[in-house]
Amino acid sequence: MRLFTETERVEVWDRRQAGEGNRSIGRRLGRSAGSVRAFVESSGGVRPPLRRRSSRHLSLDEREEISRGVASGDSSAVIGSRLGRACSTVSRELACNGGRRRYRAHRADREAWRRARRPQSSKLTSAPRLRQAVTEKLELRWSPQQISGWLTDTYPDDQEMRVSHETIYLTLFIQARGGLKRELTQHLRTRRANRRPAGKGAPSGKGRIVDPVMNSERPAEVEDRAVPGHWEGDLLMGKRQTAIGTLVERWSRYVMLFGLPDGHTAEAVRDALTETVQQLPEHLWKSLTWDQGKEMAQHAQFSIDTGIDVFFCDPKSPWQRGSNENTNGLLRQYFPKGTDMSRLTQADLDFAAHQLNGRPRQTLGWKTPSDKLAETMQ
Repeated sequence: MRLFTETERVEVWDRRQAGEGNRSIGRRLGRSAGSVRAFVESSGGVRPPLRRRSSRHLSLDEREEISRGVASGDSSAVIGSRLGRACSTVSRELACNGGRRRYRAHRADREAWRRARRPQSSKLTSAPRLRQAVTEKLELRWSPQQISGWLTDTYPDDQEMRVSHETIYLTLFIQARGGLKRELTQHLRTRRANRRPAGKGAPSGKGRIVDPVMNSERPAEVEDRAVPGHWEGDLLMGKRQTAIGTLVERWSRYVMLFGLPDGHTAEAVRDALTETVQQLPEHLWKSLTWDQGKEMAQHAQFSIDTGIDVFFCDPKSPWQRGSNENTNGLLRQYFPKGTDMSRLTQADLDFAAHQLNGRPRQTLGWKTPSDKLAETMQ
């Protein structure tokens, strides 16, 4: 069978998400319905993330400029100014790649591309007790939603015995994640071994939240801020519906900001979020809580790409992500209402975040968010 080209792969997934059937897609591509079906089922009906290098990330040319600057003895601030990048971006690049004495541009570029893959295995792979419990309930024909709810009720104080229904589905459909045998899909009510579109001709998640995991299902450690790695997020709106993304880590109150120069569509927000989480170590990303705005319609794909669980607040309940609401209020000092957010550079956003992360907080015992987050790096 002739392999699908990259262009054909993209078109298959685009048309499938728009609700077209395998036969219709096959006719448009000059392929058989069976070949389209085999291609889709090879990934469990879940669209794989498209790998591409973002302009937000350092290019090889920029890394070579950093290398030349280091060789000349220039400071991170001077190098950053020359590149039009924040000083912290240069400092972080050097720290992640052996420091000034060992930094090499080509090696750093290869490692950045390798790390960006961030392959994620399912929680069910590393938690045998949880995997056994889920397997037993699936064999009893319990739905993933019933299993997730039962685990929360049966093991209220055991965080290892928690898993969302979305994680169970994805682990069944995407065998590369490991954890559950494909045969267990026969115990699902639909007996499907791959994800199907919401319906022919119906939207498949663009512009609406499908299967949200609600805020009430978050682990107890999120609620009491017991451990780092749980974030709240939202959009800060500006002039003519422009926006930036805001993220706050609940344990340390550490702030991260990302731009959305091309608009805040679900795909744009997913891509920007996926890129942003790669800027901190993996152990600092466990969950993300958001409101039910349509910009998070691709939350399931984001979870596949990053391994981060996404939870949603109840409608009209901003207090359920109070840290983020408070931070957005503080950010209005830097970006007043009426600001054209599309004109902001990442350096502008990094400056505002750096200012907030450098303010001592009473709730942190007068430590700064940066100091608090640094404790997790030691």
